[in-house]
Amino acid sequence: MNLTKERATIIGGGLVIGVIAVMLVFFGNPANMGFCVACFIRDTVGGLGLHRAAAVQYIRPEIFGLVLGSFLLAVGKGEFTARGGSAPITRFVLGFCVMVGCLMFLGCPFRMILRLAGGDLNALVGLVGFTAGIAAGTFFLNKGYSLGRTYRASKLEGVIWPIIQVILLVLVIAGPAFIFFTEAGAGPGAKHAAIAISLIAGLIVGAIAQRTRLCMVGGIRDMILFRENKLLMGFIAIFVAALVGNLVLTAATGTSYFNLGFEGQPIAHADGLWNFLGMFLVGFACVLLGGCPLRQLVLSGEGNGDSAIAILGLAVGAAFCHNFGLASSADGTTMAGQIAVVLGLVVVIGIACANTFGKEK
Repeated sequence: MNLTKERATIIGGGLVIGVIAVMLVFFGNPANMGFCVACFIRDTVGGLGLHRAAAVQYIRPEIFGLVLGSFLLAVGKGEFTARGGSAPITRFVLGFCVMVGCLMFLGCPFRMILRLAGGDLNALVGLVGFTAGIAAGTFFLNKGYSLGRTYRASKLEGVIWPIIQVILLVLVIAGPAFIFFTEAGAGPGAKHAAIAISLIAGLIVGAIAQRTRLCMVGGIRDMILFRENKLLMGFIAIFVAALVGNLVLTAATGTSYFNLGFEGQPIAHADGLWNFLGMFLVGFACVLLGGCPLRQLVLSGEGNGDSAIAILGLAVGAAFCHNFGLASSADGTTMAGQIAVVLGLVVVIGIACANTFGKEK
């Protein structure tokens, strides 16, 4: 595929994803949250009872759709390859730190773009922090940072992860008594599109992301390192499509899907310092992981066990944040969360230094 066609494919894919994200909100997802990989993993962890924050408990079909969409397309294109073994514990810890940053900001890089498209200017502060974090990570990439090579594994090793997604999907459809659902009106977990709509949306977006290699971290990283903007154009397309979609829905329905400003934004707080630092941590840690949370889900569907480990780190991080009062809310941040972000930065800097300057020659 030549560069022009590749860029057109990425932009087209981004436009479709932006429209799907807006329509998910129209069909019931929380405002400015058509997709949020971090929030949806957090909700799913709550649905499984691994944290007891009653406001955010729902097994989100979008997550399974993203993985399975990537898996099916990778298999169809002959790109499915089971592999892993590249510093799995380090990747788990980095995933944990990414979730700490996301739950300080209240969103992953994907939701940051959707919040911007909804007029939430706090996300602009987050974007500045996110870009600064990526710049910090690229400093270490230029100095030789690496988590080491991956190794081929058995096909079964790569297939287990998609099978787990199917099992979780069956759980949310069957709704057995041992899983948790946020009660109506009790929080964001109660707001969701129908299961079939969420699953189909996830499948489509997962396939598009697999095809285009969309990655918010990769887009900014490549701009800094190589002045290459093709991945970044995909997310700009998502922003444009979501912005136009929000304005159209506002005009057509009389309900506000766009509210420009800092205050009164849905599922967001206006603490600029911690929005900046939270997304700084996310950008920094994601560069060291090799991609944003969306990219990790897509790679896991392609058979990458290291990315599956990173997602498990995100999941455990979500449970930890809500069980120990680290997560922010619309009311603001917590002292425990602020301490966790600072500690997360210390850990990430330590990992970056150890895998850059401490490697055996």
